Amino acid sequence: ATIVLNELNWTAALDDVFKRNREEDPTLLWQVFGSATGLARYYPASPWVDKSRTPNKIDLYDVRRRPWYIQGAASPKDMLILVDASGSVSGLTLKLIRTSVIEMLETLSDDDFVNVVSFNNNAQNVSCFNHLVQANVRNKKKLKEAVYKISAKGITDYKKGFSYAFEQLLNHSVSRANCNKIIMLFTDGGEERAQEIFHKYNEDKKVRVFTFSVGQHNYDKGPIQWMACENKGYYYEIPSIGAIRINTQEYLDVLGRPMVLAGEQAKQVQWTNVYLDALNQLILGVMGVDVSLEDIKKLTPRFTLCPNGYYFAIDPNGYVLLHPNLQPKQIGVGIPKVKLRKRRPNVQNPKSQEPVTLDFLDAELENDIKVEIRKKMIDGESGEKTFETLVKSQDERYIDKGNRTYTWTAVNGTDYSLALVLPSYSFYYIKAKIDEVITQARFSESLKFENFDESGYTFLAPREYCNEVKKSENNTEFLLNFNEFIDRSTPSSSSCNADMVIRLLLDAGFTNDLVQNYWSKLSLNGVVAQFVVTDGGITRVFPKRAGEDWLENAETYEVSFYKRSLDNDNYIFTAPYYNKSGANSYESGIMVSKAVEIEIDGKLLKPAVVGIKIDATSWMDNFTKTTIKSLCNSEICGCERNSMHVDCVILDDGGFLLMSNRDEYTQQIGRFFGEIDPGLMRNLINMSLYAFNKSYDYQSVCDPEEEPKQGAGLRSAYVPTIADILQLGWWASAAAWSILQQLFLSLTFPRFLEAADMEDDDFGAALPKTSCITEQTQYFFENNDKSFGGIVDCINCSRLYHAEKISNTNLVFIISDSQLLCRSCDPKPLMQAEKPETDEGPNPCEMVKQPRYRKGPEICFDEAKQEDSADCGGASGLSPSLWSMVAIQLVLLWLLSGSRHCQL
Repeated sequence: ATIVLNELNWTAALDDVFKRNREEDPTLLWQVFGSATGLARYYPASPWVDKSRTPNKIDLYDVRRRPWYIQGAASPKDMLILVDASGSVSGLTLKLIRTSVIEMLETLSDDDFVNVVSFNNNAQNVSCFNHLVQANVRNKKKLKEAVYKISAKGITDYKKGFSYAFEQLLNHSVSRANCNKIIMLFTDGGEERAQEIFHKYNEDKKVRVFTFSVGQHNYDKGPIQWMACENKGYYYEIPSIGAIRINTQEYLDVLGRPMVLAGEQAKQVQWTNVYLDALNQLILGVMGVDVSLEDIKKLTPRFTLCPNGYYFAIDPNGYVLLHPNLQPKQIGVGIPKVKLRKRRPNVQNPKSQEPVTLDFLDAELENDIKVEIRKKMIDGESGEKTFETLVKSQDERYIDKGNRTYTWTAVNGTDYSLALVLPSYSFYYIKAKIDEVITQARFSESLKFENFDESGYTFLAPREYCNEVKKSENNTEFLLNFNEFIDRSTPSSSSCNADMVIRLLLDAGFTNDLVQNYWSKLSLNGVVAQFVVTDGGITRVFPKRAGEDWLENAETYEVSFYKRSLDNDNYIFTAPYYNKSGANSYESGIMVSKAVEIEIDGKLLKPAVVGIKIDATSWMDNFTKTTIKSLCNSEICGCERNSMHVDCVILDDGGFLLMSNRDEYTQQIGRFFGEIDPGLMRNLINMSLYAFNKSYDYQSVCDPEEEPKQGAGLRSAYVPTIADILQLGWWASAAAWSILQQLFLSLTFPRFLEAADMEDDDFGAALPKTSCITEQTQYFFENNDKSFGGIVDCINCSRLYHAEKISNTNLVFIISDSQLLCRSCDPKPLMQAEKPETDEGPNPCEMVKQPRYRKGPEICFDEAKQEDSADCGGASGLSPSLWSMVAIQLVLLWLLSGSRHCQL
């Protein structure tokens, strides 16, 4: 208590320093000082909040275990944890050792490397790691699991243990931190000093040895204390569980000695990875100052990059600091179940988590060129590269191929590297100019609710157009705020981003003209809605009643159909999300979209996407009519409705069902076809119509328990009469052409696609969610071939099929022998949707064999000639006082005496 009071007094002067810093730079958020004893000062003051909000839970927050403190207190570490697993440590001592090692692992950051070795008669790795590995979350989790499995047997042989530890620690053939080298010995004690081993491997004292005497025992502490003192380390005692947390982190003080003695050379700014601070803000930790990621994002011109353009930054470990796919999820109540996690509502949860350290190659779909770019960025080089890459859609259901130009350079004064990624159509952007106030007013009139009958229902992207316009996720409220402001002010107001407001008004004007001059004069035969979505932030839906049911995101830059349409020259079809709860999601319609292309002085621009929403029932009627051969007397006359002989379906490029001649499939529109007809889908993959890509999401949230899975029942076998393959091929080609003509008859201005909002029923019960890794598979057209055919072989029957891609769309028409006639095929469904990964993602044991490139800090503070290592530990700082022990013994003696007296 005295130490804390003293530190409170002498650090009080920091308040004035913090205040002056804030006056000089008002953009500063939090300034913080963390002391070696655990005292922390935050400025400005704020009420302390226990993030877990668990009743009666002790708040174990310790500033010394924050990422920024760990990385700032000492240079990176190569740590070998050596665990005594001899028979003498069984029972409580072994439990204390396990817990101590787990706590020690928590003091390591991504800049450190570690491994855990146990020894008795022999030494062995506790896990599959046979060398030092990066101390990232996944590797530490693997080590923790292995530590819990350590068992006690045999006798203690320090020579074997330390020989194995030094050999591994001094192995320079693997990736490592290449700075502080440490051996952490956890033991119950012994008589051996292993002097010859230290003389052989550590005569120059380059490796520090820290020793921990664990448990209550009668061994002489001299030998293991000598090991620490002779090797520039420190000796600690952990007699009980209460001493673990403090004693497993104080070694940082010893490692910090060289940094302190380095003086001015060590006073450099150190940037850490993204973390969540105790005040529940996502920040980039700087020793002393926090920089908000939101503030950094505000410095970048997001809305001039186009929706598919973005920037990202990575650190020397290859982890992203900024990236559109770095989206730490909140954990708590009210998050959709993992299988239906798209289009999440904006739910605030009482319980949150540390952001996941996400590697650049995990944030995007990896390829060899990106591996090369990552390495050059880590090395601080500058460069540019244009190449074709796979791009995952915003809703994570599709994969598109697109050309991207990556441009990167180092950020001065930091260890970070920044990159800009642009598609070819976003090298230039439209800078609107509307000088006449009358024109501005006329364009803004179409944004008012009273004009929606004529102009269509309008949605406004919730952006910071003006400081005085309060942002809101509620479109009605945001539009009212914007209209109220624009009626009394002008875009040139000092509180406004004039370029954004003028572009918004320009888009409002031309989309209003589109509705009034074209769409309002068209008959809506089977068309539920017409719409246009613009780069400037306007979504206009006609007629008004269709807009009232519109469920897409008002922020156009985050809408999947919009971003996909920009990357494709074809018409993009997409069905609504399939809802397993039985809700008729297909009734919202099937969306069709296409990007608007314009050229200005030879420069290609795509400023908007237009489209329609088709009524699924009407389309199915037209679908069957256009594929039936008139005056036909044969068994198969086309895609007759509910035919017993043939199945006809239309799938999109992701393998999702859009249309079928079977009524039973109507409510499955939007479902992945591999769950409906697994045998046929597998054949389409084998014939290279579809390719697939498996990826992991390291930022998912899941239900605490998996939902029970329903298995498909066995099908009865029946051998059908197989139609002639040439006949099926002819029907497929003719039907595809007829469908194409019928579809685009009403597609004057085609429109966008995306997913419908989730129903309330999709939300799980009010149970806490947990952080997890999920696996998902996306399917896509593998090549540009148009026609495919083959036979689906089953146990005692087979099915003939033919597939034909529909020109200028992302669709494929498939006609096949009916699934009803051949039920002996493999019923196991192919899954596309996200599912919790039981093995927690890629196997760390395999990943460490080919570690990703990283780079350590330029300067290493691991030794100093003037360091005094005489202070190397002794009795535990938590040892009870002599008088306390005497008092306790007297009380116990009295109680025991009294107990025996009663028994007599």
